[in-house]
Amino acid sequence: MALTGGEQNRRRYFIPALAVPVLAALLVAVIAFPAVARGAPDSFADLAERLSPAVVNISTSQVLKPDDMAIPGVPEGSPLNDFFDEFMEQQQGPRPQRVQSLGSGFVIGPKGIVVTNNHVIEGADKIEVTFIDGTTLPATVKGSDPKTDLAVLEVVSDKPLPYVELGDSEGIRVGDWVVAIGNPFGLGGSVTAGIVSALNRDIHAGNYDDFIQTDAAINRGNSGGPLFDMQGRVVGVNSAIISPSGASVGIGFAVPTSTVKPVVEQIMKYGETRRGWIGVRIQSVTPEIAESINLGVARGALVAGVSPDGPASAAGIETGDIVLAFNGRTINAMRDLPRVVAETDIGSTVDVQLFRDGETLTRKIEVGRLEDEEEKVAQSAPRDEPVEKATVVLGLSLSALNDDLRARFGVPAETEGVLVTDVDPLGAAVEKGIRSGDVIVEVAQRPVSTPADVERIVLSEEKGGRRSVLLRISSAGDIRFVALRLGGE
Repeated sequence: MALTGGEQNRRRYFIPALAVPVLAALLVAVIAFPAVARGAPDSFADLAERLSPAVVNISTSQVLKPDDMAIPGVPEGSPLNDFFDEFMEQQQGPRPQRVQSLGSGFVIGPKGIVVTNNHVIEGADKIEVTFIDGTTLPATVKGSDPKTDLAVLEVVSDKPLPYVELGDSEGIRVGDWVVAIGNPFGLGGSVTAGIVSALNRDIHAGNYDDFIQTDAAINRGNSGGPLFDMQGRVVGVNSAIISPSGASVGIGFAVPTSTVKPVVEQIMKYGETRRGWIGVRIQSVTPEIAESINLGVARGALVAGVSPDGPASAAGIETGDIVLAFNGRTINAMRDLPRVVAETDIGSTVDVQLFRDGETLTRKIEVGRLEDEEEKVAQSAPRDEPVEKATVVLGLSLSALNDDLRARFGVPAETEGVLVTDVDPLGAAVEKGIRSGDVIVEVAQRPVSTPADVERIVLSEEKGGRRSVLLRISSAGDIRFVALRLGGE
């Protein structure tokens, strides 16, 4: 996966847009393969001529300390980076260096508001935007949102500026033609065309992934540039590519305007983003989990934990509930819920549809505000201490909790259940991520306190014809659900 924008990016698995000049000799020629011919509009010339004036090149610069410098695209710790550090020290000494990089953006209103990617301007101490007519203006950051990789800039001009409009990405379909305009490899003013290859892509960039995939050529330096529909409306902000070489292979991703609009509006109003929050931890509903609770088709978001003082707790939402709909919007998969909640007005009261104990019910919930400090980091527990006299169920060696085991495995005092002391390395449980030191809190939504409890409930589920059993697991205090096959499957 590669960010297509400019600066020295700190997400190491992305390839930055612009390498340090000394690396020019390392570039490798790429063989171009002819594309398969296909039907297309007669010309994109009128569209390009009308839209290009509002698309800008974004130039940034920042000072990097010697310890921060590395070869873009090369993993941290690589011997090649050591060679590079030694070379730079020989050439210039271990001094801070000013690094320049390039990206793209576009103006969305007559007041000089520019939208781009956060990774294009992150860390920059100087930002300039250049229009197609050569006009260069200094830009200031109005606000940014790393979680959606968006940023809003402002420029001041003594003459009217060309601009484009944010369109409705919800109206586009797979197969529709789109046009990308931007600044690939610093060339500036480049226009490429392609189709929408897929919608609602999750590329594991964050909690709010909902990307448009396109085969329009997008390269490093295109980041922050617009993706247009055939009416000339912006439907996405080009952000990332999948590429083994750093160049376009026809798999590019854009943040849809359904995500862009609320972020821009909040930054313009508050100088920051303000997202809804309901105080739950969630996980995916797998087919095994759906089967174990008689849900039928795997859908919705499984509530793995509820914050004691959060909105969900006040609304009566419980651990083990499946969220099927929120504020009238269907939750098809786990990743839908954070996005829908985040877009809901803070302070509003909405309906949430739940599946619990085989029944569908509705609760009303008042949406709170997400605060970054609410995120917590779980402690890891020791995993390699052997324990004797364990009961083995479903490939799990189990022991009742006591003070010695709590200390040895780092189990929190408030956690009650049955300790997993060992896991069959060839069993299904290890594939589901269950590890030594985990605590089984519930089996089939019934609390357990001894290995015998686990054994008895599992046997009962097997006799009842169940093919899977649902376990509620605590890993260093972090709660999640796991469904395991019964009968040795």
